[in-house]
Amino acid sequence: MALRLVFMGTPDFAVPTLVEIIGGGHDVVAVYTRAPQPAGRGLAAKPTPVAHEAERFGIPVFTPKTLRDADAAKTMHAHDADAAVVVAYGLILPTAILESFPLGCFNLHASLLPRWRGAAPIQRAIMAGDSETGVMAMKMAERLDTGPIAMAERVPIGPDATTGDLHDHLARLGADLMLRALAALEKGALQLTPQSATGATYANKIDKDETRIDWTKPWQAVHNHCRGLSPFPGAWCELAGAGRVKILRTTKGIGDGVPGRVLDDKLTIACGSGAVRLLELQREGRRPMSADEFLRGAPIAPATVLS
Repeated sequence: MALRLVFMGTPDFAVPTLVEIIGGGHDVVAVYTRAPQPAGRGLAAKPTPVAHEAERFGIPVFTPKTLRDADAAKTMHAHDADAAVVVAYGLILPTAILESFPLGCFNLHASLLPRWRGAAPIQRAIMAGDSETGVMAMKMAERLDTGPIAMAERVPIGPDATTGDLHDHLARLGADLMLRALAALEKGALQLTPQSATGATYANKIDKDETRIDWTKPWQAVHNHCRGLSPFPGAWCELAGAGRVKILRTTKGIGDGVPGRVLDDKLTIACGSGAVRLLELQREGRRPMSADEFLRGAPIAPATVLS
C-alpha cells in the first residue's frame, strides 16, 4: 500500500526526488516550498522549481513564510499524511511539525553526515578538496542534520568536478535512494543508525564576500575554490578591459610566477605556488565560454596580472 506523503522542497535539486516519489506510486497530498521570488527584468514573481513541478502534477502547493505558528501546525495535521519527505526546503521544521507524521519526516542530504551538516554541503565538500561525498536519507530530529541515518550512497569527487557536475549527479542518485528508503518504511523494515557526532563539520551558506579569487593561495586551493563555486555564485576576478569575470572551470597548470600573472597564451595563471589553467569563463552579462572562445573576444597578453 502506497504511503500518503507531504513533500517539502524548493530548488532544482529537490525536483528529481518529487518526480521519483510520484512515479513510485506514493500519494503526495501536498507540496510545501518557498514563496515565489521576484526574478528577471520585470521582477515578476517566479514559482520555485518544486512548485512548478507540483503544479504540473496537480498537487496543492503551500508557501508559508514560517512553520512555527499554530495555524501552520493545524494545516499540516489536516493533510493526514503518514510521513514527510524534505529536500532542500529552506525553512526550519519545529517540533510540532516533526510530530505531525506518524512515521516521521525524512530528509535527503547531499553529504556523508556528520560531515557538512548545513546549507551548502556540495560546495563546501569541493572547496575543502574532499575526494568523496554522497547522499543520505535520514529521519529528521529537532537539531539541524543530526537525526539517525536510514540509507546512504557514496560517490567519488573527480579532481576537476564542479559543484554543478556533482549537484546533478547527487540529485538523481538521491531520488532513487529516497524511493528505496520509503519502500522499506512502507514495509516496516527501515533500519535507522544513530549519527555520530565525531567529525561533524558545518557547511555554512556561501557568502558573497568569499567568492573573489585569492591568487596568492596554492594552485590546489584556487582550483577547489573555482570549481566549488561553479556555476553559482561563481568565483571571480578583475581583468583589465573585461571587468569582473567568473571562472567556471579550471585544471592544474604548469609553471610558477607572481600570483595572478598570466603565464602563456592558454590562460595559465600563476598562484601562490604552482598554477591553474582556466578552461571556462563568463563575463558579466554574457554566456559561459571556453578559454579559446573568450580569448578571441578579449585577448589577454602573457604577463598580464589578474586581480
